[in-house]
Formats: sequence, structure tokens, C-alpha cells
Amino acid sequence: MAAFLDRRDPENIEGSAERFEDRAGGWLDVMAAAAELHPITRACMGFHLWSLAGLGQHGDQMEAAVTASRIAASDGSGAIFAPLAMGGAGGLRASGLPPKRLTGWLDGMNSAILTAMRHLNDIETWTSKTEKEMSRLSGRTPPALRAVLTEWPMISAPMAENLTGASRTAVQRNLSWMEAQGLIREVTRQGRYRMWQASH
Repeated sequence: MAAFLDRRDPENIEGSAERFEDRAGGWLDVMAAAAELHPITRACMGFHLWSLAGLGQHGDQMEAAVTASRIAASDGSGAIFAPLAMGGAGGLRASGLPPKRLTGWLDGMNSAILTAMRHLNDIETWTSKTEKEMSRLSGRTPPALRAVLTEWPMISAPMAENLTGASRTAVQRNLSWMEAQGLIREVTRQGRYRMWQASH
């Protein structure tokens, strides 16, 4: 784990200080002891124990969240995809006793899944509407650009150019047309480094 996370103890670590390998080993031992729990419960447990074990760096919870997602999907009976952050901070809040944390985790997961499903429904509706509106346009750029905007929450012109294989001119022309039709909106509100997203 130390090599994967690229974590090293200082060379002058004091004798009383616990080494990273020992802290990681303690976390792994606790997680192994919880092997009989449901993967979603283990994911919650692993997330909240991560910082208590001293594995987080400067309060960063990204590694803990990624590890928790891998635990949740580990054996196929848990959550294959649970965008917990989409449900607000409640599921990731580290306060209260373990039952309260697990309840918050499950509520946050439920809220996140509902939010993600609404977003997917909006994208599906947008795709149907956009396909109909763009049917009068010729060439391969309009459908390719529509596909990119379906798959990505926001795009820039260089990103669209790269993903569609179309020229910068064709991408800019189609983005301008889509924006004029109200199909997409520019979200950065600046002249350079502009980003667009689907208008739901």
C-alpha cells in the first residue's frame, strides 16, 4: 500500500512514531476481520477508519473514497457504481457513532443514486430532442458532437475536437449553432477557455 500511494515515512522518524506500513497494516487487519459484512457496510467502515488509522494525508479524503468504492464493488454483490458525493456531504460526514455514520452513508448513497438517475433521464431526454433538432444538419460532426455532450458533463472546443476527430472550425461552428438553438449553454462566461454543457 505504501508503494501504491507513494507514501514514505521521514528518514528521521522518532522511535515512538508509528510507521506508515504499520498504520496501513492495522487498517488492512481490521478490514480483513470485517470480511463477513456486506460490501457496502465494509466500504463505509473502511472510509471512516482511513483517517483514524492515519492513512489520509493532510485531511485528504479522496484516497479513502476511492478505496471505499473499490470495496463496495469488490465481489459484485455490493454497489457497482455509487456516486456518493452527488448526494451531498451527509454520506461522507465523519461524526457520530458507527450506526449513525452507516445510516448517513446509506442515506447519502440513496440520495446520490436518485440524483444520478435524474441526471441520466435528463440526458436521455436531451439526446432525443437534440437528435431531432440536428437531423437537418449534414456531416459527421453534429452526431459526433452530440455523442460527446451526452457522455461528458462539460466540454471545451479542443476536447470536442480531440474526441470527435473533427476540425476546430467544424466544432466551433456546430457549438455556436447548438448554443443559438438553446441545446447547449456556455458555462464559463469568459472569452478564452470556454466550456459548454447540455441544456436540460
